[in-house]
Amino acid sequence: MDQFTLNLIFVGASFALYIGIAVWARAGSTSEFYAAGRGIHPVTNGMATAADWMSAASFISMAGLIAFTGYDNSTYLMGWTGGYVLLALLLAPYLRKFGKFTVPEFIGDRFYSPTARLVAVVSLLVASITYVIGQMTGVGVAFGRFLEVDNTTGLLIGAVVVFAYAVFGGMKGVTYTQVAQYCVLISAYTIPAIFISLQLTGNPVPALGLFSDTASGVPLLEKLNQIVTDLGFNAYTEHHGDTFNMALFTLSLMIGTAGLPHVIMRFFTVPKVSDARWSAGWALVFIALLYLTAPAVGAMARLNITEQFWPNGTDGEAVAVETIAEDPEYDWMATWQQTGLLGWEDKNNDGRIQYYNDNAPAMQERAAAAGWEGNELTNFNNDILVLANPEIANLPGWVIGLVAAGGLAAALSTAAGLLLAISSAVSHDLVKGRIAPSISEKGELLTARIAMAAAIAVATYLGINPPGFAAQTVALAFGLAAASIFPALMMGIFSKRVNNTGAVAGMLVGLIVTVIYIFLHKGWFFIPGTNSFDDADPLLFTIKSTSFGAVGAALNFATAILVSRSTQEPPQEIQDLVESVRIPRGSAAATAAH
Repeated sequence: MDQFTLNLIFVGASFALYIGIAVWARAGSTSEFYAAGRGIHPVTNGMATAADWMSAASFISMAGLIAFTGYDNSTYLMGWTGGYVLLALLLAPYLRKFGKFTVPEFIGDRFYSPTARLVAVVSLLVASITYVIGQMTGVGVAFGRFLEVDNTTGLLIGAVVVFAYAVFGGMKGVTYTQVAQYCVLISAYTIPAIFISLQLTGNPVPALGLFSDTASGVPLLEKLNQIVTDLGFNAYTEHHGDTFNMALFTLSLMIGTAGLPHVIMRFFTVPKVSDARWSAGWALVFIALLYLTAPAVGAMARLNITEQFWPNGTDGEAVAVETIAEDPEYDWMATWQQTGLLGWEDKNNDGRIQYYNDNAPAMQERAAAAGWEGNELTNFNNDILVLANPEIANLPGWVIGLVAAGGLAAALSTAAGLLLAISSAVSHDLVKGRIAPSISEKGELLTARIAMAAAIAVATYLGINPPGFAAQTVALAFGLAAASIFPALMMGIFSKRVNNTGAVAGMLVGLIVTVIYIFLHKGWFFIPGTNSFDDADPLLFTIKSTSFGAVGAALNFATAILVSRSTQEPPQEIQDLVESVRIPRGSAAATAAH
């Protein structure tokens, strides 16, 4: 059976499963659409949360960014994992105790202000739409390769599939669909990693294989360092970047993770507050299975891809052009070339493809002596690495088909969660909460589905011309959530003094300043052909657009506190509400008795 047929079987079977689950668990009320009727078991919710959180950025893009940068891009791992711990400890249980459907609803009630709720809706929409662009980018990459169509066509096909199961299932359908998607994505991520770890090191545990010896007796990381430095690239395991920006980026990812509305919504689906804590613990276990494997996947993939283009080490024997056309070992290059995400050019017409860092002085001298005219691997999109890795390693066809299904599961699971957050904000917080408070439940449900369909259309259009790789686009979304939503949630739970005026001012300052910085730094104008995957020169010190969320959050906190201190304190009933959310019921009476 040919590979294309295998891909269709795996992808088609998984989609049939998702749509079948969505039909079976179709939401029939707003409670089921927004919060799955608050009847989800903590283990089930933990698995669904893991699938919701581990997006195309985690599955498809993160290992690719680590592979081609090395140690410095471990910030993605540290920031996202650390942020989830913040979310689990500082926000999730308290928000579940408050008992609302959405994040803007909590902010509106806590800060006793329809304006605060509206600003929260705007913040949520900006962050979530940016985030879903990253997911649609991943969908386009995966569909483009495994259905052997161009990237844009793949993205459009993915949008139709998301529409088919997310619009009708609501939170109830999406929850059970995400459980199935987690099983698919974690299998698709770990099984190829086990195969490749065995190939390279003989160790079946990828995380341990990362530190094991290769067949030549050289430790894997040491061998990788030697190869990439010989080709003029930075050492894989060393820090080469700006430490300040690296720390700021990690912080931005952490607090952005803790402020993501689509993940927070998952904790509204369990019956009790204690279940929210258990859900968080189980989700961390399920997330760890992928995140402990990701560094190994990145390093092993970089070693494999480098040796593909320089099969005899670094003696100057690059792969021949005719070999790519005739040798089945290089079939993966021809298929990925069709997507437009991989390209090469024999610039000096010597019949070989030279792969090296043509900006490194030592390699420039060597290139001049050998008659090379620059790096001839002209395009290698980082987002293809995890999906192409099994093909590069010549793994069985069924493994490649499984990876196809897994990559799509990762992108679609998070896309569905984000679309739920967007539709809930529009229908519940904007339409019912402000525009038409008397709208019927049936009308609200219809509005939610229309809003979700519109969000899919917008995200698909913008996903055709994204502002960066999937993980980079997602990082921008985290920065926006960090600058706008996270401070409002933290102050809403842990400060009785922050009032409605302060909260609104803080969110507006954080969001507006961060958006302006991103637009100026990134050149993100939503005009086809104008967006660059590379940042311009930083506008403030060395702070990149993906790191600015932490600065926006600091401005949000400072503005909210200063404005609140100079205006009237919140009403007593609001202060009592904050205390009741934060302090366990009955503890105050017990303390007084002692």
